[in-house]
Amino acid sequence: MSDTNATAGRTPQQIEAEIAATRARLAWTVDELVDKASPKNVAKRQVEQVRAQMFDAGGNLRTQKLAAVGGAFLGVISMLLLVRRLVGRR
Repeated sequence: MSDTNATAGRTPQQIEAEIAATRARLAWTVDELVDKASPKNVAKRQVEQVRAQMFDAGGNLRTQKLAAVGGAFLGVISMLLLVRRLVGRR
């Protein structure tokens, strides 16, 4: 196989150094994944996304977005109340 050909010209010290470097890269990658997946960091990214949607670069509230979200919220609540009323009549 090609693995035996690739290792044939290297010394045991070179192979050990390569293994150590690979192990260090894997440890760093695992640490990065753990950091990205932590609930605190996930929540922080979500809050930043919402802020980016609701505020412009100058920190001013985007009223059009706020109105759209508010309208959608009222629409959903209205639909739920309507369904509840229709189901309650049966």
